[in-house]
Parts: sequence; structure tokens; C-alpha cells
Amino acid sequence: NPSLHTPLPSINSFYYDGNRLGEQGSFSWWGGVQMGPPDPILGVSEAFKKDTNPKKMNLGVGAYRDDMGKPFVLSCVRKAEAIITTKQMDKEYLGIGGLGEFSKSCAQLALGADNEVMKSGRYITVQTISGTGSLRIGANFLARFHGGPRDVYLPKPSWGNHTPIFRDAGMELKAYKYYDPSTCGFDFKGALDDISKIPEHSVIMLHACAHNPTGVDPKPEQWKEISDIVKKRNLLVFFDMAYQGFASGDIDRDAWAVRYFIEQGHNILLSQSFAKNMGLYGERVGGFTVVCNDAEEAKRVESQLKILIRPIYSNPPMNGARIAATILNTPDLRSLWLEEVHGMANRIIKMREQLAAGLIKEGSSKNWQHVIDQIGMFCFTGLKPEQVERLTKEFSVYMTKDGRISMAGVTSGNVGYLAHGIHAVTK
Repeated sequence: NPSLHTPLPSINSFYYDGNRLGEQGSFSWWGGVQMGPPDPILGVSEAFKKDTNPKKMNLGVGAYRDDMGKPFVLSCVRKAEAIITTKQMDKEYLGIGGLGEFSKSCAQLALGADNEVMKSGRYITVQTISGTGSLRIGANFLARFHGGPRDVYLPKPSWGNHTPIFRDAGMELKAYKYYDPSTCGFDFKGALDDISKIPEHSVIMLHACAHNPTGVDPKPEQWKEISDIVKKRNLLVFFDMAYQGFASGDIDRDAWAVRYFIEQGHNILLSQSFAKNMGLYGERVGGFTVVCNDAEEAKRVESQLKILIRPIYSNPPMNGARIAATILNTPDLRSLWLEEVHGMANRIIKMREQLAAGLIKEGSSKNWQHVIDQIGMFCFTGLKPEQVERLTKEFSVYMTKDGRISMAGVTSGNVGYLAHGIHAVTK
């Protein structure tokens, strides 16, 4: 060990402890920090803002817009906020696990109120900072307590943030086949083949509905076969459910895979978000659920989740959780919400149909059925990077390089223009 009296390197040296000196010889702590790459989606938004074309379209952002292209606040949310205001509640800290009535409603929404898991109490749900925060708490929990391999198998492709979330928590990322570019659909055979080779006790990530970024979901019969193989391989299932109700417009249909897997004996992990289905983007409302063997195990898991959460953000924000809980627990607001979320899903479905019809009207000879068959906010168009580039350059239509478009940015006013542009770059 060097003596305490070892002289420090000369301040005149070019590098000092990995940090560059400034031009004046002044020392910088952060001289060695390199410029990071821009976020691919936020980068699209930045370029869009600078564009002066009045017909420009931003199809990069994953947030719902109404048919005028404007941000949309659900009327059930406004009504819930009015109820909360009249109650004159305090702003004290929530508990580490969040608002109890929200966590219970969150689990009921996903699992169904009559689910055996709910009745037996063999689960724990904690409120989280939306879906991203939920996934990160889950990843941290796995890193600390999962006794199997450190590997998390993601569908290929998966939501871009899945990789850094799990990697930064100390897990290793692997992939299984999911999307077939030749059909713009689900590679069922490839998925089964890959899943059947995943080492036992590994973690597999499944998108419950409205797969992001492809919009391609397995059918119920396919889910059943996936469940069988996952069970044979003894894999730990982690469901990400960011779009319940927003995919098909039916909350029970969208939660079908999650409930089926539990029925089949899988003790799943589950992340939920209320950003999309309640439009509570900036409120950051989510939940993380662990299904356990029994109620006693659930209590132990809860204690450790609280220990994980405490040094990260101590406790979650309350306003969004109050809004969501008020909607879910007030019968007329819940009915209104189901009506509104159904309306949002239907608008997206209608835009898919109009885009496909518009491409045929333009004279495209390509098969655009996948635009209609895919589900949820996103559509994997099948456009190649050079076609995306042309679409941006020639038509001011902005999207990520992989050809993913947010259908929420398509309106009855611009769908014809989009069809015209896509046809022009694909014919």
C-alpha cells in the first residue's frame, strides 16, 4: 500500500486520476466524461420541433393524442381530481409501499377481483413510479434475491428501456425470437424454439398485451403453448403490462395472458402502468406485484421490497395514486373510465384501418394487412431505415429508424398525407 505521505501526481500532468485538465491547467472532476448518444425517441421530437413544414407529423412519441392531434385528459380524471379537491386531504408522506387502496385496486385490475391469488392474500403489490419505476424495483429485487441465473430473456425486439433497466440493476440480458420481419407478425415457431432452450430458472420477460414496439401479440392458443414450455423449462415469468384496456379496449381481454399464466401455476412478477390507460403520464402511477406461494411468503417479500425502495426514493408520489384509486373505486367513474379507454383504443384501431385503406387508394401493391392486425399504440410498419429517412426528408414525417410509428399521432386529418408519403417511399 502506498504511504499516506506519497506525493500526489503533479497538477501540471495532462491526466489526473482519470480526469482531464482544463486548458488553463485547472483541474476538472468530469474531464473524462464522454458525450453520450442522444435518446432515439427524444431525438425525433427535437428534430420535429425544428421543422417548419406545416404538414409535419411526429410519430415517435408514445403518448395518446385526440383526433385533433392534441394531448387528451380523460374526463373521469378531471372528475376524480374534483372529488379529491373537495376532501381537503393532507400532503403527508405515503408509506414506503404507497397508497394502500391504490395498490389493492391495481392488483384487482390486473388479476381480477375474484382471483384465488387475491382471496388467499398470496401476493404483494407496491405502488411505484409508473411502469419504468416498477420494472426497476423488480430488477433490483431479482438482482438481490433471485437464486437462479442472472439472465433476463427479452423478446427480440423489446421496449428500448428494458435493457438499461435490467442491466443497470446488475442483470444480464439475453433474447428470444419474437418478431418476424418477413410477415411483420409473430414468429411463433422461432419463439417456442428459443424459449425451449432457455436455461432453467432464468427470467423471461413477456409483454402482456400491445407489445412495444411491434404491436404484435400472441393469440390465446399461442399463449397457452408458451405457458406450457415456460413451465417445462421452470422459468420465472416477468410480465410487463403497460397497456391494459388500451390495446383492445377491454381490460379483461388485455389481462388474459397474465390471468391464464397464474391459473397454470406460474408465480409471476408483474409491472403495471397507468400512464397510457388513464392518461396519467406525468403523474407517474404504477405498481409492482409479486405472486408468492402463500401469504406468509408475501409478507417476507413485502418487507424486502420496502428495504429496496427506501434508499431509492423513500416513498412514491401520492396525487396520481389518489386519482387512479378514486376512479377504480367509484362505480360511476370506473364505468366512465372503461368507456373512455374503449374510445381511445377504438380511435387507434380506426386509424390503422384508414391508413391501410389509404395505402391501397394510393395504388400500393404491397400487403398492409399487418397494420390492421397489430394492436395497441405502436405499429411496426416494415419500413427500412433508408425509407424512414426519405419519409422524414421529403414529407417531414418523423419516426424512429426501425420504422415504428405511434398510431396516436395519426388523425383523420393527416392519415391521407401519411399514406401518400409511405406509398411514395415504398413503391
